[in-house]
Amino acid sequence: MRSYLLYILLFLLLCLVPSAGLLFGGAEESAENRTAAEAPVLWDEQGVNLHFLSDAGAWFEDHFAFRNEWVTGYALLAGKLFGTSSQERVIVGREGWLYYKDSLGDFQGEGLMSERQLFDVAHSLAMIQQYAKERGIRFAFTVAPNKNSLYGGNMPYYYQGFRPAAEEGNLARLQGYLAEEQVSYIDLYTLFQKEEEILYHATDSHWNNKGAALAADRLLSALGKEHSSYIGRAYKERTDFIGDLEVMLYPAAVGRSFLLPKEKEYDYIPEPQFTYQEEVESNFAPKITTYSAGKGSLVMYRDSFGNALLPFLAEAYGRAYFSRALPYQLSDLAEQEADTLLIERAERFLPDMAGRAPYMEAPEVSLADCGRVVPAKPQELTYAESGSYMQVTGKVQANQLQTRTRIYIKVNGDTCYEAFPLAYADGQEGFSLLIPTKVLGEKPELELYFSQP
Repeated sequence: MRSYLLYILLFLLLCLVPSAGLLFGGAEESAENRTAAEAPVLWDEQGVNLHFLSDAGAWFEDHFAFRNEWVTGYALLAGKLFGTSSQERVIVGREGWLYYKDSLGDFQGEGLMSERQLFDVAHSLAMIQQYAKERGIRFAFTVAPNKNSLYGGNMPYYYQGFRPAAEEGNLARLQGYLAEEQVSYIDLYTLFQKEEEILYHATDSHWNNKGAALAADRLLSALGKEHSSYIGRAYKERTDFIGDLEVMLYPAAVGRSFLLPKEKEYDYIPEPQFTYQEEVESNFAPKITTYSAGKGSLVMYRDSFGNALLPFLAEAYGRAYFSRALPYQLSDLAEQEADTLLIERAERFLPDMAGRAPYMEAPEVSLADCGRVVPAKPQELTYAESGSYMQVTGKVQANQLQTRTRIYIKVNGDTCYEAFPLAYADGQEGFSLLIPTKVLGEKPELELYFSQP
C-alpha cells in the first residue's frame, strides 16, 4: 500500500513541476516557429475580459516551466522510438531526415492549384517582367524545390504510396504557363535532380552551402552576369550545423550532440567577398543591402532559401538589395537603381503567390483593349490609400472567368488599367490594382471588363 502512495505522490509532484517552476522564474518561451500566446489580462478595453481563463490556459501552454525540456523529451520518444512527429509542422522521416509538413500536399499531389491559379501566378509575373523591361531592368523568376520533391526517399512509408508523377505537381504545371506568358524562368529543379550528391540538409528544410553555390551559379549564368563560380572550389568542412526543423522538433536538445548529432556544412575558401550596409544578425533579416567590387545593382525578392544564396549573389553585384517583404514593393527598383530584378520563391509557397498582388502601379491600356463589357459590377470593392496611390481590390464571379481571362478596370469612363488577377483563400476570384489617386477623383466610377482568350 505504501508503494502505491509513493507512486501517486511522485506522479502529483511531477505534474506540479511546470506550475511550481513559474514561482521561481522558470517560465520559458516556445522555440517553435510560431507566435507564443500573450500574457492574459483581467481587464481590457471592453471591461472584464470574459476569456481570461482560456487566455491564461493558452499562455500557460506556451510558457510553463521547463516547457522545452518536456516538449523535447516527448518528441525524442515519439521520433526515435516510434518514428512519428510530435510537432504538427514537422514530418519525421527515415534515417534521421525531417521534412516540412507544408510540403506534404505537393509531395502527395493533394490540394493542387487550379488552372486559373496557375495562370494568375504566371500572368502576374509577366506583368512584373514587362514593368521591369520598360525601365531597362533584366528580370528572372526561379523556384527553390521542396526537399521532398528532390529527396523524397526518406519520407515515411505511409506517404510514399500516394506520390503522383512529378509532371502532375504545381511546379511542373506552372512551367507551362510561364512559357506561354514568356516569363524568364530559371529551372533549379532539373539542375538539382541531375546531381548525384545530396545538396539539402537532413534536419533543415533548405539546401546546404554547396547547393546554394550550385543554384547561385545557375542563376547568375542565366542572367548573363559575370561572376566567380564556387563549384569545385576548395572548402572547409565543419560539423556544427543545426537545422531549423530540428530546432522546432527538439528545442531543448539543440547543441547537445549526445542527444542529436550535428550536421555537416561547407565554407568556401576564400568565402564570397562583400560587405553589409548595416549590421545584421543573420541573412534572414527582412531587408539587407550589400556592397562589393562587382558591377551592377540587384534587387532580389526572396524567402528563406535566399539566406544561403545571398553571399554568392552579393559578391557578383556592386550593390544588392535583398527583401523578404510582401507584397513586393516595385518602387524598390528605382530607389536601388537596379539593373536586375530576381524573384525567388519556395515551391511550397506557389499557391500563396496566386492570392497576393505586388505593390506596383497598374499598367494603363487603351480603351479598345479593355475587351468586352461584363454586366456584373465589381463586388466587395475596397480602397486603401498609400501616398499618391490608391490600392483597389475586389471580387468577381468565378463562373464569368475562363482560365486565361484578363481583368481590366475602366475608371470614370476614360482610363483603363489591367488589374492583377487574384485567387482568394475562400475559392473566390478577384483582382487588385494600384491607381494614382488623382485619376480616381473623389467619387470614382469603376467598370469591370474581361478580355477572353
